[in-house]
Formats: sequence, C-alpha cells, structure tokens
Amino acid sequence: MKLIINDTSFAPAELTGEWVSLGGGRFHVIHNHKSYAATVVSLNREDKQAVVRVNGALYTVKVEDPFDQLLKEMGMENLLTVKVNEVKAPMPGKVVRVIAQAGDEVKKGDDLLVLEAMKMENVLQSPTDGVVSEIAVKAGDTVEKNALLVVF
Repeated sequence: MKLIINDTSFAPAELTGEWVSLGGGRFHVIHNHKSYAATVVSLNREDKQAVVRVNGALYTVKVEDPFDQLLKEMGMENLLTVKVNEVKAPMPGKVVRVIAQAGDEVKKGDDLLVLEAMKMENVLQSPTDGVVSEIAVKAGDTVEKNALLVVF
C-alpha cells in the first residue's frame, strides 16, 4: 500500500515501506529508516482518500493499492474515470428550485437542483467536477424520468 500525502509540511511525499498492522486501523511504518505511528482516522473507499494521523499530526492522503500502482505504471490510470456530460432526472417530478446556473464551476457533490417526487424534496448533486454549460429546466417545470436537467 502507498499513501500519498497531500500536505507539503510532511517531509515524505509518499509513505512507502514496511507497513505492519497493529489492528484497529493502527499501523507501524518504517520509511527511510525512520519509524512512524500511523492511525487511519477515516477512509473514503470511493474517492480513495483517507485521513491519517502520523506521529500525532493529521493528514489527508490518497490511497493507492497495488492495482492502482500497476495501472499507473502501464499509463492507464485514467481508465476508471467516468466522464459525465449531463444529469438526467432519476424519477418523474417537479423542479422546485434550481441552485446551479450556466457558467458555474461545480465540484462533485455540489447541489444542482431540487426535484420534488412523491411529496419528498430530493436534492440532486453533481456527479463530477465541471462547468455547467446549460440548465435545461426552470423552477416549476414537471419532468419525466430521464429528462435532461443539466449539461456540463
């Protein structure tokens, strides 16, 4: 396993080396003949990121497993990236509120609009980072399932 530290205040950019699990998300790491105590505080498997406490300090890290490393060595690390160009209605409903506007730069997870379906308001979020090029609906519109809502 390789952890890539996103914080430049931590000297090693990569914590590679011998990892010994102590259980409960705790590890003993030997890197460049130095000993580190590492504890995984939180792990997001989907984004392959974790918050790790190393010798008492917290760092946000990118986690690469051997499969990720092999893909990178072969120049194929972007194969798992899904390009999303549009957001469609997941169900029929009424557009209650449009949050994003054309030209907005959004990050994955940012709110785009609110869709009411079966008397419940559903906040639709961006599935990817990008720039909104078009909002195909306005507040008050009724949409069917798979209707185009947002174009990136």
